[in-house]
Amino acid sequence: MNVPTPPRLLDLERTSLLRDEDSVISALEFLPTELFPPLFVEAFQGGHIETLKAMVQTWPFVRLPLGALIDLPHVGPLQAVLEALDVLLAQKVPSRRCKLQVLDLRDTGHKFWSMWSGANNHGCTSSGRAPVIEPSSITKQHLVPLRVFTDLSLKKRTLKNFLTYLLQWVEQRKASIHLCCKKLKIFSMSMENIVKVLSLVQLDCIQEVQCPNICQLKSLEIVGVTMTDFSPELLQVLLEKVAATIQELYLDQCGIMDSQFEDILPALNRCSQLSSFSLCGNLLSMAVMEKML
Repeated sequence: MNVPTPPRLLDLERTSLLRDEDSVISALEFLPTELFPPLFVEAFQGGHIETLKAMVQTWPFVRLPLGALIDLPHVGPLQAVLEALDVLLAQKVPSRRCKLQVLDLRDTGHKFWSMWSGANNHGCTSSGRAPVIEPSSITKQHLVPLRVFTDLSLKKRTLKNFLTYLLQWVEQRKASIHLCCKKLKIFSMSMENIVKVLSLVQLDCIQEVQCPNICQLKSLEIVGVTMTDFSPELLQVLLEKVAATIQELYLDQCGIMDSQFEDILPALNRCSQLSSFSLCGNLLSMAVMEKML
């Protein structure tokens, strides 16, 4: 006769807490750190929206790997988290408990959730606990822009749901949110929309670019998109893809510096059909400009 495995004390505790949302919300400042991840998963999967929002605002870890939990094309769960972040960003004095600096919307973080849920039989070690934040560090942390990581795949259909909502949210909060993308894929999207998206992304974060369906581009205009700190790889790849067709290229007021321009110059020299080119308002020396002649 098989004896059913009794529920773990941790499971009983978090289930009991979620029966009374008001109680769990009021207890978050004092909740043991090891209860946060499993309780967050329970709240997320059970649709306890108010608890979910409150937990985001008191999250005791630097990173919240949300992408491992949500189905990205659907806005609902993400919307609740972003609303909580709005409250957090508006607070002059954030929760003493909150350490959140990174919202990760990529499909990563599975080990984080499984470790804290006990799925891998990990104990709650002291190294996994979030240290107490000193008051002086709270103010400093609050001034640092929140980083949001996601992999962007620019297709017309993906802009209807998740990506559209996220980009609109970031656009309205550019001063306090840094959108970071390490993998960028460009498919069937107008160049106007591509440039608009890139204006919202921290370009220095991009490490991998794919753009298989952009080879017929004849005109590219990137104006006022700050590129001072970005790796020129993105622009290099774009220019190489359109070298045989590009006729007009405008890179005005982008903060391009000598070293960056020299990096893209070989790709630029391969643009055999280029008839109109502008670099107005960039940080280029005359010596570098003469290399174009």
